[in-house]
Amino acid sequence: MATATAFKTITCGELNELCQSGQSIDVIDVRTPVEFRELHCVYARNVPLDSLKPTAVMNGRGDDMKHPLYVMCRSGNRSSKACEAFLAAGFTNIVNVEGGTKAWEEGGYSVVRGRKAVSLERQVRIAAGSLVLLGATLGYFVEPYWIGLSAFVGAGLIFAGITDTCGMGMMLAKMPWNQVKTETKPTEANCDSGTSEKQSCCG
Repeated sequence: MATATAFKTITCGELNELCQSGQSIDVIDVRTPVEFRELHCVYARNVPLDSLKPTAVMNGRGDDMKHPLYVMCRSGNRSSKACEAFLAAGFTNIVNVEGGTKAWEEGGYSVVRGRKAVSLERQVRIAAGSLVLLGATLGYFVEPYWIGLSAFVGAGLIFAGITDTCGMGMMLAKMPWNQVKTETKPTEANCDSGTSEKQSCCG
């Protein structure tokens, strides 16, 4: 199948208008299950990026395949990667939601709230910082070769910045603490249209 060179985008305001119009709207959120449980767009369903299978997702849509698939994450980084994966698989009816859940929440649109969690971006920062500190400490007090650990982590962060990929983030996304056993369905009790304390996560 041919691969498109770019995907479409939509603002949160435009997406909300479509959702309110009664049209058939299919929105997926590609963050981790724990991030999704903490806060997500009321219209979205969770399809984590680390386990995303574009063909399976599209085949599971049935008759909805003729309608666009809207993809969001926290701020647009992971959803962009998901859109690229769909395009690489030959699916072009894909739309990235600009600003993601962060912009959706800040816009005052309806969200579902759940248990608080440590965002994936914070986990990456904690893990990388801990490894750098460990390498520097062991290198100073135990054996100079341990400095290589800090250098390795630093090189990994540079590579992640250049390639816009994060191997540590993808690995952490698969960890048990970033998974949930059951998903809570949206209800009137846990849906609201206000904003909450800003979060930090992997975009």
